[in-house]
Amino acid sequence: MTIPADIQQNATDFHGLNQLRQSALNSDNDAATMRQVAAQFESLFTTMMLKSMRQASLAEGIFDSNHSKTYRDMADQQLAMDLSKRGGLGLQDVILRQLGGEVRSDIPTGGETFSFDTVTVRQDLRRMVKEIHEKADKVNEDSIDEVAASTQMKVMPQRFKSPEDFVEKLWPLAQKAAERLGTSADVILSQAALETGWGRYVLKDNEGQSSFNLFNIKADSRWDGDFVAKNALEYRNGKPVTEQSRFRSYDDYQQSFDDYVSFLQSQPRYQEALKHVARPERFVEKLHEAGYATDPQYANKIKRIMNGDTLAQISHKYIQNLGY
Repeated sequence: MTIPADIQQNATDFHGLNQLRQSALNSDNDAATMRQVAAQFESLFTTMMLKSMRQASLAEGIFDSNHSKTYRDMADQQLAMDLSKRGGLGLQDVILRQLGGEVRSDIPTGGETFSFDTVTVRQDLRRMVKEIHEKADKVNEDSIDEVAASTQMKVMPQRFKSPEDFVEKLWPLAQKAAERLGTSADVILSQAALETGWGRYVLKDNEGQSSFNLFNIKADSRWDGDFVAKNALEYRNGKPVTEQSRFRSYDDYQQSFDDYVSFLQSQPRYQEALKHVARPERFVEKLHEAGYATDPQYANKIKRIMNGDTLAQISHKYIQNLGY
């Protein structure tokens, strides 16, 4: 009886050693048994060596996770087994000599080396490497989203201290919203600055909690979320009047930007304005004409902010700090 050649050839097979022990008890082929044992020890040693090499790195990768490390270790185990099967590091022969076994003549010894390219990589290893990448990518995406959301909640104030603070904090969110609309971040921030006084007068509820509504979008019959009821200045027939209105309330500023984009894209009356997103001033004029606000000077006020020194200086400084 001979020892099966496929014992412990897969990193996901955790019964190889026990299988080898049972086969050895039932076998009369001592040479084959010793070679299998030597291969097992070489595989274990190679795995330990790879693990030590991994631990010798100066620092963990920015996207490393427990999931990616687990699958990486499995891939290393599989690589160690494949190396051992092909003769590996030559340790099988050393172990066999110590055990008094016969050394195979078809495996290179002293002075000959193997490169990674000479190793037969089986389908299991290819599949495992693919799973590592897929799972790591998903973990990385989830981790990035969680970090971004957590960071936003920590650094975003309910009231901004200055126009500079307003621009620096909200620029990344405005940039993403602008990309979705196909316009510039400047025009979106200018509109938000006009609506909220550079973030100092964001609407609050009766308990003093911010609505995070940067664009003062009203909560009409189509809105089924939270809202804030406030007296607002409107213009009727060119005359200012105070009216009680309900405004949408969000959990954070990201939701405000997201809803602003969805609001414009879903309303038929703003479709003409969206045709001019590449020309910010024309875009603002068309929003005003479509009835976004009743203030007769609404579009002109946004354009003054957008073309004014305050936003230009702050945004230029911010972009320089980002290295653009």
